[in-house]
Amino acid sequence: MSTTIETPEQNTACAYCGERIFDHDPVCLRDCTDGCGSPEYFCNHACLATYIDENGLTTGDACEWRPEDDGCC
Repeated sequence: MSTTIETPEQNTACAYCGERIFDHDPVCLRDCTDGCGSPEYFCNHACLATYIDENGLTTGDACEWRPEDDGCC
């Protein structure tokens, strides 16, 4: 499977806040576990992080941290 990368339009809006992505520090995200659909664009990492938190996108997708395995305490 191959994915084509294209530069978004100048007026592309952030998927979270709606601001123009190129007025900031844009981030592109593509879900390649779901067929590499259309990319989502965010104007910065803060909007991406908030979008992830508000939509619970890390639930069940991250490694489990156990303090006893960390050599802590």
